[in-house]
Amino acid sequence: MYDRNNIFNSIFEFITAEMYRSFLKNILLSGFLLIIVSENNLCAQEYFAPSENYNQKRLLGTVITESVISTSVMIGLNYLWYKKFKRSKFHFFNDNAEWMLMDKAGHSFSAFTISCIQSDIMQWCGVKSKNAAIIGSATALGYMSMIETFDGYSDKWGFSTGDMAANLAGIALFEGQQLGWKEQRVSIKFSYHFTLFAQYYPQALGSNDQERIIKDYNGQTYWLSANVASFLPARDDFPNWLNVSFGYGAEGMVGARDNPKEINGKTVPDFKRYRQFYLSLDTDLFRINDLSASTEAGYKLNRILKMPAPTLEFNTEGKFKFYPLYY
Repeated sequence: MYDRNNIFNSIFEFITAEMYRSFLKNILLSGFLLIIVSENNLCAQEYFAPSENYNQKRLLGTVITESVISTSVMIGLNYLWYKKFKRSKFHFFNDNAEWMLMDKAGHSFSAFTISCIQSDIMQWCGVKSKNAAIIGSATALGYMSMIETFDGYSDKWGFSTGDMAANLAGIALFEGQQLGWKEQRVSIKFSYHFTLFAQYYPQALGSNDQERIIKDYNGQTYWLSANVASFLPARDDFPNWLNVSFGYGAEGMVGARDNPKEINGKTVPDFKRYRQFYLSLDTDLFRINDLSASTEAGYKLNRILKMPAPTLEFNTEGKFKFYPLYY
């Protein structure tokens, strides 16, 4: 079981820090949803195993819990982040040239993940698969749209059509698979490794390990991970947990659009900015046969986080690299 006090302490720390906004906007808002609703589970041994029958008590508890969480999140964002900056009339902002589209990949990942988790929660409440998928997609769209609307009224940012397009892409990937195949054969996953770039601009890329996971786009990789067995005729001798993954990353970024030559009086090396494309193996551990409901729920973290594995990289510098184990 999760320790409830530690969970709420962690939430408070994120809310009172600058990284709260980036955390919420780009990476793991859905993780809070999963953890807190798990704590509210009225039948903890069942976790998120789909219910064959509609369970009104579960649904009511879930709606109340999520309403409290979403209200708290939006109030927290407004008063602890956006109030620090000057407000403006609603306006648009084109940030498509920033961070070599890594932030957009993060938006797609967030929207896809929220859709998946919310759909799972609805099926745990006994909502039929098709309706659960629609609710999951609507929840993700609602959360991500509220963040963009807040940005639209901030003088420092603006409503990003690029961000919104990335949100819709993540939702469409989930909804299309759920309605077409009634399962998720392709997932958007995340992995991270620490880089040297954050030390030159810690305000933007993170001043400690926790912030760097969230902010340092140089170390982030986003993956389209396809479950091979899902596309093959049914057979017993092929592992149903084996995936092939296609990843995207970028490196050499100290600033959003261009790299500064100097920060806080310190010279920044002349890093070359380039894109990276990856081919790797992966797993969907929750697909292993005969898992208990609790084990399957835990293994579903593997639907979000890519498993380290041998990986081939090709980058826009024209170089190939092989990693025996890539994070």
